[in-house]
Amino acid sequence: MATDYGKIEDTLEAEERFGSLLESMPDAIVVADEDGRIVLANSRAEDLFDYLPGELRGMALEALLPKGPEACAMRKGGDRFPADVRSSQLREGGRRLQVHSVRDISELAKASQAKERFLGSMSHELRTPLNAIIGFTGTLLMQLPGPLNADQDKQLRTVQASARHLLSLINDLLDFAKIGSGKVELHPEPLNCRAVVEELVLALRSQAKQKGLVLHFRAPAQALMLRTDRRALQQMLGNLLNNAIKFTERGEVSIALERSVAEGRPVVQVSVSDTGTGVTDDIMQQLGIRLSQKLAALLNGSIRHFDKPGNGSIFVLTLPLE
Repeated sequence: MATDYGKIEDTLEAEERFGSLLESMPDAIVVADEDGRIVLANSRAEDLFDYLPGELRGMALEALLPKGPEACAMRKGGDRFPADVRSSQLREGGRRLQVHSVRDISELAKASQAKERFLGSMSHELRTPLNAIIGFTGTLLMQLPGPLNADQDKQLRTVQASARHLLSLINDLLDFAKIGSGKVELHPEPLNCRAVVEELVLALRSQAKQKGLVLHFRAPAQALMLRTDRRALQQMLGNLLNNAIKFTERGEVSIALERSVAEGRPVVQVSVSDTGTGVTDDIMQQLGIRLSQKLAALLNGSIRHFDKPGNGSIFVLTLPLE
């Protein structure tokens, strides 16, 4: 077999120029040429992939980083493990080199799975008694066991509202974890957006009234149809409206639905405005807001926020009509 002295010289030159730099790196570093052949690897890469010093040179990069839907790497014996791979390109002389930084995230993957199991178990254990509390307070408020006086009615409604709020937080926490692990499931379907918003306004009107707030709703008379995930839409709007009521001490909360055009495409926009404290860091760090922003992005939409001139804030949910 003929020896390719040109490639040997390139490898030696690369080792001379970059070898000491790669050895100082905290991660496993593998450098490959344009043909996908490894020309250089630091000792951390040799340890990570279970190869002897110098054994990786000339091997196909795919033997370490096989192609596939999931990011993984493969050791000498064929053992695959989850990996965080960061890739970049480097021009050296007249050629282009591929530089890959590889980190074993097996323990991180195990921790993520343990967290998902914990959240799933916790949500189930907490949802069951909370649903029972909501159900029993509903029975009492219907006065099926007997009449209630005004104070009892008020206290039970507070218990019921608190239980529903806690249940909503648990659902948000679980969904936030699912989005982080890429396991959230969305089921788009044709929806009458006006009807969804009307249901939400009806459900939260008493909550606003208890705080002395006026709740306004404005929408076109005709149905406004779009194709999206019903639960995600309810969750996003519920979080925006709940926050508006929560952070507004006096005045009003308004929700407006309209058809519009954004970046040249037809969209539906739902605006939630209030006369509260304006957009603060505390509001933006609310779990519900962060979850809603992620859900909107998954649905090819967005949530923007503005301070209202004078007082309050406006959050605008935009979703594509097509």
